Amino acid sequence: MTTDRPAGRPALYEQTLDGIGTVRVTSLDPARDADVIHSWVTDERARFWGMRETTRDEVREIYEHLDSLTTHHGFMIHAGDRPVMLFQTYEPEADRISECYDVEPGDLGIHLMVGPAHGAPRPGFTAAMLSVLVGFVLSDPNVRRIVAEPDIRNEKAVDRLARTGFELGPEIVLPEIDLPEVFLPEKKARLVILHRDKAAALA
Repeated sequence: MTTDRPAGRPALYEQTLDGIGTVRVTSLDPARDADVIHSWVTDERARFWGMRETTRDEVREIYEHLDSLTTHHGFMIHAGDRPVMLFQTYEPEADRISECYDVEPGDLGIHLMVGPAHGAPRPGFTAAMLSVLVGFVLSDPNVRRIVAEPDIRNEKAVDRLARTGFELGPEIVLPEIDLPEVFLPEKKARLVILHRDKAAALA
């Protein structure tokens, strides 16, 4: 389903959720979304994202590079017209995680960040946004498993994914990547995997 909201960009996927309204997934626009993403990734709560020292222009350049790849993609989730979650998908065989586990056909990796709350906390909001993310990713029938690797220190994220149905795997160490177009420091992470059948049972 496609529409022309929010802010004129087509929706790739949408759900209507009780108490929240229409939630839409759109492709990330590096130029348009740079201000929002920069404000999110430089906040203390985003320390595990690893971009707290970046400038707005560096954020835009990072996501322009991501946008140029065929194996990695960026998305925004909007509740109404307000952006509320940033997430990325990647093909594990084209990512450093391939050095840490046995990639299977149909695996798709994700990174995600929930934006800062507006107003009073809304119980269940993050879980609802994760349900939209999972629904969008699994709308591709070729995806059999969703793979994630939250920072091992980010206990809240690990717990949240476990409660969403992800199976907890081993601790892994993602190797440093130092290339002209991208630098990623070594990262100690927890491998977590959501099987399509498990996601369907939770729906």
